[in-house]
Amino acid sequence: MVTYMEEDIAVPKKILPVALLTLTTVLAPGAAPAAQAAGRPPADSRITTAFTLPGQKVYPEGIATDPRNHTVYVGSYADGTVYRARPGRAAAEVFLPPGTDGRHTANGLRVDLRGRLWVTDSTSGVSVYDTGSGARLAHFEVTGSEPLFVNDLAITPDGTAYLTDSVRGVVYRVTPELLAAGSGPLTAAYDLRPYLTPPVEGRFSLNGIVSDPAGRFLLAVDMVAGDLHRIDLRTGAISRVALHGGDLLHADGLDLAPDGTLRVAHNTTNTLTRWRLAPDGTEARLSRTVTDPSLQIPTTLSHTPGRTLVVRSQFDKGGPMGPGTPTTFTVASVRGL
Repeated sequence: MVTYMEEDIAVPKKILPVALLTLTTVLAPGAAPAAQAAGRPPADSRITTAFTLPGQKVYPEGIATDPRNHTVYVGSYADGTVYRARPGRAAAEVFLPPGTDGRHTANGLRVDLRGRLWVTDSTSGVSVYDTGSGARLAHFEVTGSEPLFVNDLAITPDGTAYLTDSVRGVVYRVTPELLAAGSGPLTAAYDLRPYLTPPVEGRFSLNGIVSDPAGRFLLAVDMVAGDLHRIDLRTGAISRVALHGGDLLHADGLDLAPDGTLRVAHNTTNTLTRWRLAPDGTEARLSRTVTDPSLQIPTTLSHTPGRTLVVRSQFDKGGPMGPGTPTTFTVASVRGL
């Protein structure tokens, strides 16, 4: 069953906060429709399958669209494979094989304005690749012996990249000067720990991050508290965004369009939400909610005019969130979000 809810309807709440390492499911046995179990698109025509991903245990997490040619890149949390889906094709291909450059996972993906593909590895840092040749152009690693989980990233118009560490609760920064150098340590630019839900073993709160199209601020989500935090890139001030009509519980990936539309993937509730962000980023109002079990634990999304691509992670089917058997791994296309 597909549920579309309009403005001022709260996002469904869950009993337990969840991270990639937490065993939690909100789907009752047998809840998924037969079409989903067979790997087919759901009955609702607004949600279809955009393309399939080759492999038996892909467990995709990140996605990025190259605005120049609409090529889509998807990363595997299981082994770090990066897939490439060319426009108009029903199946993706392997772009960067598993283990390339020692990469163990491929969590956050972004294509910058110069067409370079950024890929985070939760166990180490971030690498930057040429989308034509696949050659690695730069690499940055987190230092120190304490646990880490480099998760998502955002890139501002001046070419600076910002990355969330979901375990350490900080945001790293890679400037254009560091990128030109080709390598170096990832150092924290902003410490969000005083603003986040205190960490619990096996769970984390800091997750998705996006940049204001004008480069004035960042937005980063606390998936446990359901809060959205604003980081002022001029002053460094950190504040909580006022959310109207709902919250961001279990929010994973974010997408912020130039017109101020914020789209969010809420993983274990199989929910997508759309928000209208104020021009200064200080408040946001819920305008649409889509809940459908065929989203199969959506981890993130990428919006282009006419459709929103959503990663179906299936983390609850033999992946990092539980036992079971996955169906064919796919990326969904959602119209009207």
